[in-house]
Amino acid sequence: MIKENIIKIQTLMKEKGIDIYIIPTSDFHQSEYVGEYFKGRKFLSGFTGSAGTLVISLTEARLWTDGRYFIQAEHQLKGTNIILMKIGMPGVPTIKEYLDQNVDKTVGFDGRVMSNQEVTYLKNRLISDVDLVDEVWQERPSISHQPAYIYDEKYCGESRRSKLERLRKAMDDCQHHIITSLDDIVWLFNIRGSDVDCNPVVLSYALINQNNAILYVQKDVVDVKTETILKRDNIIIKDYNDIYEDVKKLTGKVLLDDQLVNYQIFNNLSCEIKTAPNPTQHFKAIKNPTEINATKNAHIKDGVAMTKFMYWLKTNVGKIELDEVTISDKLAAFRKEQSEFYDLSFDTICAYKANAALMHYKAERDSCAKVTNN
Repeated sequence: MIKENIIKIQTLMKEKGIDIYIIPTSDFHQSEYVGEYFKGRKFLSGFTGSAGTLVISLTEARLWTDGRYFIQAEHQLKGTNIILMKIGMPGVPTIKEYLDQNVDKTVGFDGRVMSNQEVTYLKNRLISDVDLVDEVWQERPSISHQPAYIYDEKYCGESRRSKLERLRKAMDDCQHHIITSLDDIVWLFNIRGSDVDCNPVVLSYALINQNNAILYVQKDVVDVKTETILKRDNIIIKDYNDIYEDVKKLTGKVLLDDQLVNYQIFNNLSCEIKTAPNPTQHFKAIKNPTEINATKNAHIKDGVAMTKFMYWLKTNVGKIELDEVTISDKLAAFRKEQSEFYDLSFDTICAYKANAALMHYKAERDSCAKVTNN
């Protein structure tokens, strides 16, 4: 199906006058890890690594990825006719260099999954707002819309009102601040969610003004009780996609990080723009005593779980049938025994023998290695 889907994309490109189409590993928020809806690169290439960019021309397809995934990509791209571009290896051009070699070509992409800075860097004639993946991916999963919940101040150590006050002071002469990075948003509003595996975030955008703040989320993600709590701090709930129209109406000066704000939002602005890192990036880098104590406690609990696991593994390996998945599941079970466990922060890398050469390996039930006492 991979070859057929690439051909379908190329057919759509011809119809729309696009010579080269870019499919990054990203969502509308420039997240490092993304939900199933946003895994278009995986769908079209078969490559499952967490980092990589698929570039399709009218005659070929190329996948750029880094050294963590060279072995995995070679295996997963076999038979697809997709050319593996090993980032950093001699003679391998960057995506920018590849596009510069095709400077007279028209480049297309979905303007919501590339940052404004990325698009500016490409410096080609561009077509945005073209989600060709959606036209080909017939059984595309829906966008995750898991419930958001309040993150209690006993865990974070600072109220959202205090955080908003600090942020407004840091905005200086800007009347508005657009935040699209999910970790910044949940930190600022003291909320959490589960829209991305191993990341307790809520798919959302935020617009901070001097007197109020707008949180853009999907329908029914914020329940009445949570909305009532947020309203106490002049936080307004609006529909997830309303931000694209709302930013068109902004006047004065707006602060944003164009490494994080997607091209479509940036392109909808007609007011003065100040580009700088989100102040919340600096704020949340300095942990308060509550956060420091919580981190220490989490490490102690995880250390207990890991110690129990190591004893179990050494006691049982070679005596009972084990594989990478059952071992990963057992470690997760020890962690879940600890109080206030919520989720793993990363897929467990349990890799035996040859699989240990795959730096970001994730064992799958149907193909994992059996583990012996060798």
